[in-house]
Formats: sequence, structure tokens, C-alpha cells
Amino acid sequence: MKDFATLFTRVDETTKTSVKTAALAAYFQTAGPSDRLWTIALFTGRRPKRTITATRLREWAAEVAGLPDWLFEESYSIVGDLAETIALVLPPAEEEDDRSLTYWINWIKTLSTLEEDARKAGILKAWNSLPTTQRFLFTKLLTGGFRIGVSAKLITRALAQATGQPEPRLTHKLMGNWTPDTATWDSLIEADDPTADLSRPYPFYLAYQMDDLNDLGPPIDWNAERKWDGIRGQLIIRGGEHHLWSRGEDLMTDRFPELAQLKDYLPDGTVIDGEILAFQDEKPLSFNALQKRIGRKTVPKKLLAEAPVILMAYDLLEHDGKDIREAPLQTRRAHLKALINQVPATSPIRLSDAVAFTTWDDLVKARAQSRNIGAEGLMLKRLDSPYLSGRKRGDWWKWKIDPLTIDAVMIYAQAGHGRRANLFTDYTFAVRHGNDLVPFTKAYSGLTDAEFREITAWVRKNTLQKFGPVRQVQPTHVFEIAFEGIQASPRHKSGVALRFPRMARWRRDKPVDEANTLDDLKEMLATYG
Repeated sequence: MKDFATLFTRVDETTKTSVKTAALAAYFQTAGPSDRLWTIALFTGRRPKRTITATRLREWAAEVAGLPDWLFEESYSIVGDLAETIALVLPPAEEEDDRSLTYWINWIKTLSTLEEDARKAGILKAWNSLPTTQRFLFTKLLTGGFRIGVSAKLITRALAQATGQPEPRLTHKLMGNWTPDTATWDSLIEADDPTADLSRPYPFYLAYQMDDLNDLGPPIDWNAERKWDGIRGQLIIRGGEHHLWSRGEDLMTDRFPELAQLKDYLPDGTVIDGEILAFQDEKPLSFNALQKRIGRKTVPKKLLAEAPVILMAYDLLEHDGKDIREAPLQTRRAHLKALINQVPATSPIRLSDAVAFTTWDDLVKARAQSRNIGAEGLMLKRLDSPYLSGRKRGDWWKWKIDPLTIDAVMIYAQAGHGRRANLFTDYTFAVRHGNDLVPFTKAYSGLTDAEFREITAWVRKNTLQKFGPVRQVQPTHVFEIAFEGIQASPRHKSGVALRFPRMARWRRDKPVDEANTLDDLKEMLATYG
């Protein structure tokens, strides 16, 4: 745990990618195999499940620290992170324990089998044997909320330095549903065969937002297709089985059972990249329809009928068991079209059609139609491009339509997390309705660090009431809120919910009585919902 805490400190205290990479590479060369594997798992989101409630941890920490509950809660609201608060308020450790990261994780996993008194005694003993940083990490693992600012790409870069393997091969190895309970360092990292796991997807190729069409050169070199508002996924058919993965490496096979029939029509050794869409009467439904199925492990018949899905196929990554990602896009799409032409028209898969255009002006007009047909914009891909890994600039671009916007009033503020724990960065916004302000969305991104600091100072001077970590503030400031979509929502007082809301700008020029109204919001719902 000591070595892991040292690594965490080195990674957390710098913003330099080279320093983080060097620290990780050194750790992967010196730490024990199981600790290395758990570090990769933690940094890529494979965290152990929570085994104790946050309420109990707060009660026990306040008791050990000799603090009244109200003082602990006030400290928590200022710090903004439970594990950090606990690590800071507890008295210095009286014992010393140098057990490994793997030991502590395995010990935490046993907590659910213990009676509460035994759990409490074990956790208090651990707190009393770990220095501040190790105690913080241990508590993070207890809460199941371990997160750190390390990308999957940075992990693979560090592993490449430590093992001498190419980054693309390591990226592929880390995909899939492995955990430290089902894999070892040798089987996952050192093994020569990266395709041993038949369910393993390929790393997704991601596009940058379009800057200027005129930088792309001749239109004849490009393919354009609609950018649909669904869930990016890879359909894998190997060994007579099918698997469906999201871009976030979430195995979604059981959530979309209608796609199972595709293994009867597509040949073994097929991997297709596409978009999962709610789809009916040969047109996509809103993301709201698809959202009802997200997170469900079993889907009732009623929902299957209300929101049937298809895979809108974009690309072919594996053909007849061969990795064809190096082939030009034009070739891959030709193979993909041939495959889909052999599938019954009633099956849940469609080829993403190319958008016809001769000039860039033609494409501008096609993009303008996007919102009317339920698309987010266009994707532009160079016809001779290979299928790469991660976000690369040059061959693939997304050209999204301009977001919807509305001017709203900030009425609540809450502190952020991590490096923003001492700033108020999470805000609740309202629109006007007569003499009232009706809350309708939250947002926490879009402003500069300087603007967040300025608002934080203002919040501290203009708080009306406190509700735990949330502060009600004077309705003074108007912000332009940008969002990708709007839908009806009976769970919200306003009756609407926004998709991907963020702060486009701080409208210092606009008084509260010129902010938008609830009627404006409902008119947008009627037009775009």
C-alpha cells in the first residue's frame, strides 16, 4: 500500500503527462504482479464494490476523531470528499502496517460477510495503522468511489515503456470484461495471444470535432454519414456466440436481446462498429426511448415493443476472423455492405448510408437537416483511412449541429470534487414562471477556472440557506445553458429534462428578469422534444 500511495501522490500532484507516465512505468516494473494488476484495474474503472455505507463511515470517523456530528458534516461540506475528510480529521496512526494493496482490497471484499461490530473494529484498526495518504486511499476503496485523472491511453503508454510491447497490442489486451479475480498479470499482459478472450472488443476509433471544412481538401476524398444519437457499440461474433460492448467498455449483451439473432445471419469472426438506436418504422426514436433501457439487465416485453433497437453499422473491424482495421475505409465498408445485404431485411441491423454530396456546400445543407431527422450532425471519414485506436486528428471528424441554448438563473451551488473540492462548481439553474423561479437542470462544466473562483467567492458572501453541501444563493446571475436535446420528464418540477447541459457563458450583461421562462422551455420541448 505504501508503494501504491507513493504512485498516487506522484500522479496526483502533477498535470504533466510525461511525469505521470514515468511514475506508472516505474511502478509497473517494481511492484508485485497482483498489485500491478489491481492498479491497472483501479485506474481503468474496475473498482471493488462498496461494502460499507458512507453513513457508517461518517459516524465512526466522527467518533474516533472526537467530533460532534455537525462539525464533521461542516468539515465534509468544505472539503467536498468523504475519504479526504476522514483522512484529515482522524488522529495520527499509532501503529504501522506495510501490507500490500492486494491484501487490503481482498480484506475489504470480506467485509460484507462480517457482523457490523467486526466490520467497525477492522476498519478502525486499519485507520489506526495507515498514514494519511494510505488511509485516504483505503477509505476510497471502502466507498467504491476510487477515481483518478489517468486515461486508459496513459496506462497503455506506461505499460509499453515497462514491458516493451507496442501500445496498440496492450490497448487491445486491456479491453473486455477481465478483473483481477479472473486474470493474472501474466495472462493479461505477458501472454502472447491478445485474442484469447473471444469476447474482447477492439479499441474504439474516436473523432475530433470539426473546425473548418476548407481544411479537408477535395470532397471526393471523403465519406459522410449521419451522426445518430444512440450508444456507440461493437457487435462481436466469435465462437458461435455474440457479445455487445459499449465505448465505455461496458458489456451490454443482455440489455439488447433482440440483437442475438444476428449471430444466425453473420459469419463467425465478425466484428462490427456501430450505434445502438431505438428504431421503429424505419426511423430512429429519441434518445429518451433508448434511455429507458439503459441500466436494465432484463427488459420486459412491453419495453421491447415500445423501444425496439437496431445496430446502425458504421464499420467492419474483423472479417472472416481477420483483423482488417488497416484496410482503407472504402474497402471495409464494401465488405460491411456485402455482409448486411445477406441479412434478412427484418433483422435488427442497418447499414449507415453515405450522405451524397459533391461540394462542401452540399454537405452544409445536409447538416442543416440533422435535427429534423433526429440526428446529431454528420461524421466525415477519409475514404483511405485505417481504423485507428483512440482519438486521432486528421482522418475522422464529427460535425455536430449547434446546440440548443436557454438563459437561466443560478439558484443553488455545491462544491466540486477532487481538485475542485474547494470551489463551488456544481450549479442548479431555474427559469422564470410568473414571480417564481422553477429549477430545471444542473450543470458543472463550461466555465474557466478564474470564473469558478469568482463565483465561489460570491457564493460564500451571498448564501441564503445551507442544505448539507448545497447552498441556496441570491438569484442574481444569469448563464446561457447549452444542451443537445430536450425531453418530457414527469420526475422534474419543470416537466422537462435536458441532454448534456453545460454552461456556454456567463451572461453578465443580462438581468434576472430577462432570463427565459418556463413557457419558453415548453415551447422548445414542443419543437425539439
